[in-house]
Amino acid sequence: MLLALAVIGGLFGLSVLSGVRIYREYERAIIFRFGRALRQPAGPGMRFLLPFGIDRTVVVDTRTKVIQIPTQDVITHDNISIGVDAVVYADVASPADAVLRVENYLPATLQLAATTLRSILGRMDLDDILAKRGEINDEIRQILDERTEQWGIEITAVEIKDISLPSEMKRAMARQAEAERERRAKIIVSVGELQAAENLSKAAELIASQPAALQLRTLQTLVEVSAERNNTIVFPIPIELMAKGSVSADTIAQLVGPVATAIAARQRPAEVGSGDKTDALPAGRGGAEPRALGEGGADEGEIEATLVALRHHLDRMLAAKKTEG
Repeated sequence: MLLALAVIGGLFGLSVLSGVRIYREYERAIIFRFGRALRQPAGPGMRFLLPFGIDRTVVVDTRTKVIQIPTQDVITHDNISIGVDAVVYADVASPADAVLRVENYLPATLQLAATTLRSILGRMDLDDILAKRGEINDEIRQILDERTEQWGIEITAVEIKDISLPSEMKRAMARQAEAERERRAKIIVSVGELQAAENLSKAAELIASQPAALQLRTLQTLVEVSAERNNTIVFPIPIELMAKGSVSADTIAQLVGPVATAIAARQRPAEVGSGDKTDALPAGRGGAEPRALGEGGADEGEIEATLVALRHHLDRMLAAKKTEG
């Protein structure tokens, strides 16, 4: 008798122990008692279930689920075939609905997300898809959240990972981008030329108001040219001097000779400093010898003084010609 009671007591203790369950913090257990779900899921900690199959449980993981959407082949609104990868982040807001209202909420959410992705991208052009990823992500998330709310699933984020384009389309887009950059460069150059033309126009008006300014600018240009090792230097001479019967070529050579000598001596200081005090330029046809330079060649002050004297002499000649006329 005592043995039978001990056996019964042991079986009862084992059955009681078999009904003890321990759930983790992120787990929720939906308890079915005689096939009917209890209102509240069992939370974390130790819970006691009725033995002998009276209570059955389905455990739901409430952590955020990362759902990878495989590559979807999509034909855009402008008839371009692309491949799109995306990822969906979902939380279980209601464990009871996730068990009772859908057979398996993860595959169901995956299929719904893939279908929604193809539907939204199929009515958009390629340029909009590439430029408006953020808006597309928000639209897909909103649609999925509304559809999965009845399953107890909350969509927290949708992100498009990659957009694969055909190689021909990549080359075409590269040519388009290059043409766009060239267009912008030409516009910038044209704007710069327009601004430069406006400034030159203002400068021309200012110089025209002061005749001496043009002469000073001409002399300054000659000084700048003489600083370089040039083989040819152009001297601006008024066209009136070349008129018939005005000034002979010998006279012009006599005037220009000292300037050419000074500039040549500046370009070849080594030759001048070695002992030759006069540059080896031919004299004018009138017999005028070039002006001799000092030791060490000509400096900028000497060249500029010579050019000023040349300009004044030419002005006096023009004035005399006008008086005679």
